[in-house]
Amino acid sequence: MDNRVFESAAERTFQYQSALPPLPVPGLEDSLSKYLDAGCWQCLKVFALNLACLSLMVWFAFVVKPFSTEEEFRRTSVLVKEFGEGMGKDLHQTLLQRAKGKRNWLEKWWLSSAYLEVRMPSQLNVNFGGPAPYLEHCWPAAEGTQLPRTSLVVWHTLQYWDLIRTERLAVHKAGNTPLDMDQFRMLYCTCKVPGIATDTIHNYFRTESEGDCPSHVVVFCRGRVFTFDGVRDGRILTPPEILRQLTHIREACEREPEGPGVAALTTEEAREYLIALDPQNRATLETIQSSLFVISLDEARPYSTPDNYTNVTLQALTGDPTVRWGDKSYNILCFADGTFGSNCDHAPYDAMVLVSMCFYIDQKLKASGGQWKGSEAVRDVPRPQELVFKVDTKVREDIALAKLQYRQSAQDLQLVSYAFTAFGKAAIKKKRFHPDTFVQLALQLAYFRLHRRPGSCYETATTRRFYHGRTETMRPCTVEALEWCLAMLDPSLPAEKKRQRLMAAASKHNRLMSEAQNGKGFDRHLLGLYLIAKEHGLPVPKLYQDPAFSKSGGGGNFVLSTSLVGYTTVLGAVVPMVRHGYGFFYRIRDDR
Repeated sequence: MDNRVFESAAERTFQYQSALPPLPVPGLEDSLSKYLDAGCWQCLKVFALNLACLSLMVWFAFVVKPFSTEEEFRRTSVLVKEFGEGMGKDLHQTLLQRAKGKRNWLEKWWLSSAYLEVRMPSQLNVNFGGPAPYLEHCWPAAEGTQLPRTSLVVWHTLQYWDLIRTERLAVHKAGNTPLDMDQFRMLYCTCKVPGIATDTIHNYFRTESEGDCPSHVVVFCRGRVFTFDGVRDGRILTPPEILRQLTHIREACEREPEGPGVAALTTEEAREYLIALDPQNRATLETIQSSLFVISLDEARPYSTPDNYTNVTLQALTGDPTVRWGDKSYNILCFADGTFGSNCDHAPYDAMVLVSMCFYIDQKLKASGGQWKGSEAVRDVPRPQELVFKVDTKVREDIALAKLQYRQSAQDLQLVSYAFTAFGKAAIKKKRFHPDTFVQLALQLAYFRLHRRPGSCYETATTRRFYHGRTETMRPCTVEALEWCLAMLDPSLPAEKKRQRLMAAASKHNRLMSEAQNGKGFDRHLLGLYLIAKEHGLPVPKLYQDPAFSKSGGGGNFVLSTSLVGYTTVLGAVVPMVRHGYGFFYRIRDDR
């Protein structure tokens, strides 16, 4: 689903919202059956694999469980049966009653449990980010290009905001079925505000028909903060006008000392202390929170190429915390070598929103050769205003400590981002294979070959067919996928047998993905039942305390966290769900 049509005059961006179906509640028996199926293998014959390259003989028992022993699985089966016939049945009925009064029974729960109640710094642990693809055509890394290129990127970003604000952004569709567009309201003028027990989302965006909308941007440079309005007399600033504003900011930062770097602070305690220190700090925070987006003038030079995005992707996820606002919905990362990236809070929206906008910008830049072809005239526009935080010794010490902890945490992340160029989507489809399924099964085989065991795996499935739908979990580590992995490691099996198991694995994957996208997954259902029990003060059901629950990935414990970013030029990433895990995020193009 590329959704390559960006603008539409025939349909308004949000016109189908009221007609979208509510998010369904899956059947309890179906969800529990799928949960068990995701946690075990079918019976397999005893056989040996002679792994000659490792001089190793591996034996598989007559019943093999990927995440538990045979006895553990029997115990899990009993717990599932008891849950389905007892407490789970009651919780399910309560959930059905909740769903009757809501068009999306999961929406607020998911936002809170997955994002707002997470008590860890989100910039490294939750945010998504990635490289911009502009270096693949008109903008390879080059010194002296940062500000001119940034001015053009910012202009296109403002144009995209205007498409949404005037509801001219084309509705995304799966075939002829319109998808939920509500998340696009969260791309601009949105910020998470930290709290003690839970954070909150502040969204200031308004369409033209709804009223006034903030139109200022915020710029971070060398630990200092500036703002200017992106609109003058009802017209968006042109690239030459934006360039002049950015030049004023850069010159101010070059002739004066660096700022304190308050952006490194991420806790509610730090925020409240700043506000108590000086009331003006509250106004500064609100200016940042309500801004359209943040422009980060970063001094890093993460040289990258179309075949190796490693450096810029790593910078996008772990770069200088003093020149980006980790709780902001969108930070444009503008590096000193003229390359670009992004870093975004994951709470208000999913990555497909940013992918859509970045692909829009990429196509516009490609069409213009990366050059501004309009008027060079510059109107009389007010200069940028510096936003100065009042800080004291305690704040400076807190900033130093936050930067140290950030850098230490960032060192735990290993990242590579290489292009596989032997073939791509075109060749895969010629074999009548779904490209995403192909990649997911290849990933299962790679993990199995490396670790000699299956790995619990999460893949994103969109539920945007439903009102305010976001995502569901699709678990690619199926019985059929693992049978195929075993076959591939067995030199005695003929190629035709391996092909048959491959096709069986692909068929199962495609079916599960379709079910998840159509509201018939089971992970979000199990989450809902757990939260119903929690809200009613009931004890945690034994099902969720069972070791097999977390071993199979439940509760956000997937060893493999994966997502197809799409079939465009845009790429992105998130850190793995667990410290010993992998994050695998990929785009698939015709030739790579």
